[in-house]
Amino acid sequence: MDPSNIRKRIGRFRILVIGRANAGKTTILQRICNTQDKPKIYDSAGKEIDLTVLTASKERGEHEIENEMVFESNPGFVFHDSRGFEAGGKDEFDKVKAFITDRSTQAKIAKRLHVIWFCIPMDEACRSFTAGEEKFFTECDTASIPVIVLFTKFDALYGIEYRKLINTGTSRKDAKQQAPKCAEKTFALGPQLRFLQDVRWPPKCHICLPNMNKGDADCSALIEQTAGALDDEALEQLFVSTQQTNLEICMKYAIQR
Repeated sequence: MDPSNIRKRIGRFRILVIGRANAGKTTILQRICNTQDKPKIYDSAGKEIDLTVLTASKERGEHEIENEMVFESNPGFVFHDSRGFEAGGKDEFDKVKAFITDRSTQAKIAKRLHVIWFCIPMDEACRSFTAGEEKFFTECDTASIPVIVLFTKFDALYGIEYRKLINTGTSRKDAKQQAPKCAEKTFALGPQLRFLQDVRWPPKCHICLPNMNKGDADCSALIEQTAGALDDEALEQLFVSTQQTNLEICMKYAIQR
């Protein structure tokens, strides 16, 4: 199937990004869209919103989940952001739930939500699930929309394991080399994954994302996991062809088809 024909039929690839403040959401979206610029924001009618108004302190609490974030470097992606969700308040949860329900039942596939990226930061002060996160996975039926959990700032765990290794007598050089693998092993047995395995509405998969703030950050694992989570072949092809950061993945899926 020709990607250009898929774009005409489906339109752009639409992603809801859920996550507490400072979870590294914008950085990940910039990496996916291969830019350092901020996105343009459009309301539900397609009118561009003045960012100076949106960021004014008295307007911060009035963020609208229906707003569309689009990066000029890759307008094939449309992002929605559920800010203020982490507190677990009923109003915020109901708004997100209603948005997901509406976008999963749209007649036109171009208006539907295609995937949800749920960002959970792993820096030292934020490793526990918030009330909003627990509420989402225990009460929110996402229907056919795949949910992928992104454990962001995963490199924060490297420092913890590094200190553990140093305390056991490991040299600084060896501790630095071993810390990432130790962090992965510790995390695999930790409470975060146990929680997600036992919830009523578990995610399709999860991905650990370290060092996304670095210029050479690698998003290939996120791209592959997202493509693999899509059950619809046309959506999978649209997503793979829209992403521009990894040519090898485009070639891989082209060969598979």
